[in-house]
Amino acid sequence: MTPAATPTRRTEATANAIGEIAERHPVGTRLGTKDTVRRQCGVSVGTFNEALALAQARQYVSLRPGPGGGIFVSDQSAFARLGNALLALDTASPAVPDAIRIRDALDPLLVDDAVAFATPDDVAQMRRCLGEMRAAIDDGDYVRFLYENWALHRAMAMASPSSLLRSMYLAMLEMLERHTTGLESLPETRLPAYIESRYELHARMVAAVEHRDRDLARELMRAHNLSD
Repeated sequence: MTPAATPTRRTEATANAIGEIAERHPVGTRLGTKDTVRRQCGVSVGTFNEALALAQARQYVSLRPGPGGGIFVSDQSAFARLGNALLALDTASPAVPDAIRIRDALDPLLVDDAVAFATPDDVAQMRRCLGEMRAAIDDGDYVRFLYENWALHRAMAMASPSSLLRSMYLAMLEMLERHTTGLESLPETRLPAYIESRYELHARMVAAVEHRDRDLARELMRAHNLSD
C-alpha cells in the first residue's frame, strides 16, 4: 500500500490486511479496539472504516459494541471464503458491503413470498435458471454460474406480490452486479465441489418453493446465508 494508491485499492488492501490479521488467530479471538487494529493497518480513520465494513461483509471479522467489545475473528464459512476469492468487487463505493448485508436480510422474506405466491410460470422460470446454472458448471464457466445464480434470485423476487420487497431486492442485486469487476484468483482444487454444493442447495430451494414447503425453504435459506 503506497500513498499513491487509489482509494479503492487502499480500501481493498486494508480489508485484506484485516483478513490476514484475523487468519493468525482462532475464531472468536478479540483483535482489539477499532483504533488498535487501525494502527496495525497504518491507514486513516475513513479508509479503515470503509475497509472494516468490507471485512465484515466478507466475514473476516465481526464488530461488537459495549464494554469488552471490539473487533473479533469471525467463523468465516468455506463458501464465503470461496466467494471472496471469486468475486472482485469495486469497493470505491461503501454501499457495496451494505448491499450485501441488506440482500442477506431480505432473503428470508423473499423465500417466504416465493413459497406462498409463486405461480407455475414463476417456478418454470426458476427451473430455467437452474438449467443455466447446471450448464455453466458443465462448461466450467464459474463466472457465468454466479450471474445465473443471481438470475435465479431475481426470478424468486419476481414471484413476490410486494412491489417494495421486489424493488429493494432487485436494487441490491443490480448494485452487486454493477460493482463486480471480474474474478480474483480461483482455488481450482476446491472450486468444483463448492460450486456443485451451491447448485444442489439452490435446486432444493426451488423444489421447496414448488411444493410450498415453507419450513424447508426457510432452513435452506438459513444454510444459504450462513455459507454465502
